[in-house]
Amino acid sequence: MANIEGYPYYPIPSIGNPGHRAESKKTAETGESFKQTFNNQLNEQPVKLSRHAMERLETRNIHLSASEWNQIHDKMREAKKMGVNDSLVLTKDAALVVNTPNNTVITAMDLQEAKSHVFTNIDGAILINH
Repeated sequence: MANIEGYPYYPIPSIGNPGHRAESKKTAETGESFKQTFNNQLNEQPVKLSRHAMERLETRNIHLSASEWNQIHDKMREAKKMGVNDSLVLTKDAALVVNTPNNTVITAMDLQEAKSHVFTNIDGAILINH
């Protein structure tokens, strides 16, 4: 630490500095690194997204609210109890193919694209009313 005009100054280590070890910072309260905390938060999300589904949602500009995700999760749990493994979820804006045992969205498309699509390898359908 150095002082600049009476204020403490903490220099930011440069990348590739041989004296700097790449260690993750620990949070004061839990002792977890940011990466661990972030991964824990992701794992607590009710519905997981496959890489393919994330790309589809992003490229097709599909955005679902937290309440919609919660509704989807609730219906996925119901479908799982009924023995449904892979299901088509229809919302007012999107069509999602989900795997209920893993709580994972496999793919996503907007409704215009879904109109001309044949869905295969599903054994259930979930309609989300708004």
